Amino acid sequence: MNGEERREQLLHNLSNHQAVSGADLAKRLGVSRQVIVQDIALLRTSGKKIVSTNRGYRLEEDTQPSRVFKLYHTPDRCEEELNLIVDYGGRIEDIFVYHKVYHVLKAEMNVRSRKDVAQFMEQIRTGKSSLLSMVTGGYHYHTIVADTEEDLDDIQAQLEQHGFLAKLQDYEPVDFWKKEKEEM
Repeated sequence: MNGEERREQLLHNLSNHQAVSGADLAKRLGVSRQVIVQDIALLRTSGKKIVSTNRGYRLEEDTQPSRVFKLYHTPDRCEEELNLIVDYGGRIEDIFVYHKVYHVLKAEMNVRSRKDVAQFMEQIRTGKSSLLSMVTGGYHYHTIVADTEEDLDDIQAQLEQHGFLAKLQDYEPVDFWKKEKEEM
């Protein structure tokens, strides 16, 4: 198999939108992990949106609608918030906070099911870590992806009904990524 064929196979292995580790991809394709890293770099250069998560590589498509929600809750309501989002068909792509000094701090999540929520909560409980939202007293943002805009509307309504939605403050930029893009 030549490099082009291998990269096609790599994309095929990532096409189900589930994260796959570099080691697993290397084993599936019969190459070293370093070859996978190089192939991922080439695919990204060609315009493929491949993200690295704590669970491995994931191929993203821009076809699904997404929305950023500003949220607030205490740590004891984190699991409730995440389950609500996935129960209404959302995938929690990331979490980020806007800090007055540090600006935007972001982490990938890729949480799409109650099982993912349970695994995330277990990692928080046993990892001797705290939630990123604690940096800002419980205020945080999630980018949520869903199949339809109507699903996002339902998620928004449920978040509001359960008291999770928070109001943007004057000092918060509307486009959180504008400054980051300008610096690149």
